[in-house]
Amino acid sequence: MKSVFLLCAIVFFLKGNAQQLETLINEALSNNPEIQKFELQYNIASEKVNEMKALPNTEFGLGYFVSEPETRTGAQQFRISVNQRLPWFGTITSRENYASALADAKYENIVIAKRKLMASVSQSYYNLYANKAKQEILIENIKLLETYETLALTSVEVGKASAVDVLRLQMRQNEIQQLKQILEQQYMAEQTALNKLLNRDKGIEVNAIDELQIPTQELELNAENLALHPELLKYDKLYRSVEQSELLNQKESKPMIGFGLDYINVVQRPDMNFSDNGKDILMPMVSVSIPIFSNKYSSQTKQNELQQQELTAQKQERLNTLETLLDKAINERIAARISYETQTKNLKQAKDAEDILIRSYETGTIDFNDVLDIQELQLKFQINQIEAIKAYYVQSTIINYLTN
Repeated sequence: MKSVFLLCAIVFFLKGNAQQLETLINEALSNNPEIQKFELQYNIASEKVNEMKALPNTEFGLGYFVSEPETRTGAQQFRISVNQRLPWFGTITSRENYASALADAKYENIVIAKRKLMASVSQSYYNLYANKAKQEILIENIKLLETYETLALTSVEVGKASAVDVLRLQMRQNEIQQLKQILEQQYMAEQTALNKLLNRDKGIEVNAIDELQIPTQELELNAENLALHPELLKYDKLYRSVEQSELLNQKESKPMIGFGLDYINVVQRPDMNFSDNGKDILMPMVSVSIPIFSNKYSSQTKQNELQQQELTAQKQERLNTLETLLDKAINERIAARISYETQTKNLKQAKDAEDILIRSYETGTIDFNDVLDIQELQLKFQINQIEAIKAYYVQSTIINYLTN
């Protein structure tokens, strides 16, 4: 749960229902089938430890003499044997350690999947926020254009504007209405994606946050934590499992000792009278299985060495990739802040220009082409501002995935 709170630290800057994202993340961690899949795989791997404790099967044999061999003490009728082989000292412990090491590596899959799920839920949530915010902006712009349309109609009546100006304003309203309808469909698609991450019905409504703000100060970032990322720790645990595999290989290259007991039933000889007449035979046995041809174990040792080298190379490759992703996310988050500040300045200037146009209307000199240009710029800056906010928080989820 610690990772959940680390991921949601930026929720402090949300306004309104600040716990909504955290609630969705907790629900996803509880219900997501991919997490359940990895947990089951880990449970299976853990159960393998108990399997490794088992000894080789005990061998039982029963033989019947079709043609009874005659001995001095009587005829032999049947034979019962039991035999148990035992691996070399420490072999079973090595098997347990190997299975346990594999289970530890499987556990990292759970940790990785949970981190990725938390990031996916957060990013989907921020996509919903951005979509909802854009729709609100479009509604405001439609209302603004309706106001301009009223002004244009009034100007047409007094001969200060043409009907073409009115038509242009109406066409612009149609375009914005179309954009709003498209956003509504995209919102439904994103809502389905988020609901499926939570493993619930796609039609359940998700109420995204109404407003997000970029924090005035950056959250503390510890890039050194990248070295402890579970994607890298998994390679360490896989490396240790190969080490345990080699220890097991060395143990299995040793002889196996077997202990057994044979019982042979002997029938009394009716025509004889002596002390051992009809005495059954009981024969304890000891056997040794020696791996004379050891090429199999030598080859396994070589394979283990190569596999360790492969894992070392894979870990370094993944570390390079994660470092690249982290550096990219940090820089793109900085870029999002710069973009937000720029759009804020541009938006203020566009509003100042809008005020000038409105004042010009009072003197009868309004140009509705300029009105449309300013309105289009204003909408562009507002959309870019929302995109910058979304980008900031999306990059924050990536940074959190890599460093917490």
